[in-house]
Amino acid sequence: MRWVIRLVTMVGMIVSSPLTVGQIGKTEITKWQYGKSGAVSLTYDDGSINQFRVAVPIMDSFGFPATFFIITGDITGSQYHGTFVGRPTRAIIDETAVAPTNKDNFFERASAIGFLGFEGTLEYHTRAGELYDEGKNADQAYRVLDEAYEKVRKGTFAPANARKNSNDDRNSITWDELRLLSKRGYEFASHTVTHPRLAVLDDANLVYELEKSRQDILDHLGFRHTFSVECPYGTENQRAVRAALLRYQVARNYMPDSGVDDLDRGNNTDPAVSHKEYVRWQRGALTETPMELMNSWIDKAAAQGNIWLVLVFHGVDGVGWKPKTGAELKQYFGYINSKQEKLWVATFQDVTKYIRERELGSVTSYRDGEDISVVLRSDVTDVSYDLPLTMKTYVPEEWKTVEVRQGEQIKHVDVVRANGTDYVLYQAQPNAEVVRLSRAAQIR
Repeated sequence: MRWVIRLVTMVGMIVSSPLTVGQIGKTEITKWQYGKSGAVSLTYDDGSINQFRVAVPIMDSFGFPATFFIITGDITGSQYHGTFVGRPTRAIIDETAVAPTNKDNFFERASAIGFLGFEGTLEYHTRAGELYDEGKNADQAYRVLDEAYEKVRKGTFAPANARKNSNDDRNSITWDELRLLSKRGYEFASHTVTHPRLAVLDDANLVYELEKSRQDILDHLGFRHTFSVECPYGTENQRAVRAALLRYQVARNYMPDSGVDDLDRGNNTDPAVSHKEYVRWQRGALTETPMELMNSWIDKAAAQGNIWLVLVFHGVDGVGWKPKTGAELKQYFGYINSKQEKLWVATFQDVTKYIRERELGSVTSYRDGEDISVVLRSDVTDVSYDLPLTMKTYVPEEWKTVEVRQGEQIKHVDVVRANGTDYVLYQAQPNAEVVRLSRAAQIR
């Protein structure tokens, strides 16, 4: 689904102090959930085992959720694994003997090279994909494939070992384990079936990688976990990203929303220079990344006001690419925890939902006798978007505790006094019943 953002003017923006009688009841949707100053999402790529065995218990100790972008074909019990979708590979191999690789046959050959039944050919897909995807000389990518297919024809490669996906691999997570973690608030999202270079796949194999990964996630974990995708290697190839966003609500490597400045891991732009409502700032925490630098990302997100810091981890405790140690994660998450007064730590999909519901939201409020009524609407109609929004309503000075009622949900919220004004923060569901605020009786 292609995402189009339409901005809606919201009623009741921040009111200067002190409040006048007419300003009582003014309401706004806070920029971040719970009125925080910024957001942080902990994300992990590839689904290597120590992410679950080591990192999850550490996050549990702080009550942090996280998002795992999983390679579904690697998981025991998956229906879909790596394959080539297309004509017989023998025909492709034979053609390479008479026709060099060019723009007309490159995608098909790049898609097939890893699935010819030989050890080592997948490396050539990766090499050619890197050259093509990163904008280097396409002719070099063609020559990489020509080299690979020539070796195939000469019998240079050994036959592949067929034990892949044997159901006894204890070094991989299972769908049953992921299902239990999902019930505890962790998000699981697609990192495709086999982690290929999507930019060099032909259409049939590009669709297979995206759709079959989504299907396995849907079958094993449910619809909620089909929201997010990360195209491997952080590709921003337009063709690949467009295909991904037709099948998922959001991609970690590309967010087209007009109100969001999207800074990926390779972008060294200082988020402080952005004037957009939101900055999605993606940073990769690798083995060589110093803790001081990582802490500075947290400090900036807590201070600036419009930053969504998306942290990307891969390996953990020696397993996976560029691993951080469990001790480093414990230290770092402790630092994030120390900033929780200012930072909302949430899954990747929840922050996306909040931003979009707010950007397409409107709120009106009015005095209703002694009470205040608030109507919250959002133009997001997709059923995926079900996150409550945080409201800030200014109330009379004499109110100390407020009863907040929406439908059958009732909560009592203490009034906050700041800069000579009195207000309450509370959660409300868009497009639901009117929210009614009243002065709660004081218990003596």
